[in-house]
Amino acid sequence: MQIYKILRSDEWKDLKSKGESLGAPIDITDGFVHFSTATQAQETARRHFAGEDGLFLLALDGEKLGDALKWEPSRGGDLFPHLYAPLRLADVLWAQPLPLKDGAHQFPAGGME
Repeated sequence: MQIYKILRSDEWKDLKSKGESLGAPIDITDGFVHFSTATQAQETARRHFAGEDGLFLLALDGEKLGDALKWEPSRGGDLFPHLYAPLRLADVLWAQPLPLKDGAHQFPAGGME
């Protein structure tokens, strides 16, 4: 199952240059890297990245992350994937810009997953 991470351009640049990252500031504070499923990603963008331009959407294969990936309740009791390990560039399947148009982030036209 693919899971998704939204990063700001500087966070994506940092991951590309170092090969791994502890994630965004909220991830570092919480002690795990927050991910979303395909059905959760748009709401995550709306709630936590409203009006932010310069974002990137990353896809990873959740099954390949092993036991470090935990599914835990969050918004409304939904289970969200949380990675208790560094985010590694080698685990990223693809990354693409997540442009902002008319105040909404534009997710991949062909859908996700």
